[in-house]
Amino acid sequence: MKRLYAFDFDGTLTTHDTLLAFIRYACGTKAFIIGFLRHAPLLILMKMGFYPNGKAKQRIFAHFFQGWSETTFLDTCQRFAEERHNLLRPQAKAELDRLAKQGEQIVIVSASVDLWVAPFFDAYKDSACRPCILGTQIEIVHGTVTGRFTSPNCYGAEKVRRLTERFPDRTQYKLFAYGDSQGDQPLLNYADEGFYKPFR
Repeated sequence: MKRLYAFDFDGTLTTHDTLLAFIRYACGTKAFIIGFLRHAPLLILMKMGFYPNGKAKQRIFAHFFQGWSETTFLDTCQRFAEERHNLLRPQAKAELDRLAKQGEQIVIVSASVDLWVAPFFDAYKDSACRPCILGTQIEIVHGTVTGRFTSPNCYGAEKVRRLTERFPDRTQYKLFAYGDSQGDQPLLNYADEGFYKPFR
């Protein structure tokens, strides 16, 4: 039976949340601090469970990136992955290398935007089993970032939905899942074998 290895990205494969790291990298520390101070009430409501995680995330994303050109955004995603590659945990990188060398199917299932997650795995792009990236997707219209998402925030049960949408025949593979937070629990529960905080 085929084996499929599904990894959360932020906190599982990386040492930090890349949404925050990417905003700071792309916009600078001053804009980062001002932007999050403006959204502090919203973030407090989110933490208390009174405002949906996905909506809060989209509003913050729009605040920083609405109006960016597609070219500038994609270039920034690429440079971020190249210059912040040390965000990947060494043990996680070693495990990915091992699986890729064995030709296993790797899937990254992340609440982060897929466009900045994908370049972290460019080292495997010529592999026969290039990692499949399932992340939150953003809207780009006429070459401009609108600030809106075109998919639900890939978090919680949405991770399972996205995975089964991409790999629908559950009888054809054994699923190994790796995560580190409450948002990964549905995926861990769905897997044949789940690993919580495996690379720490």
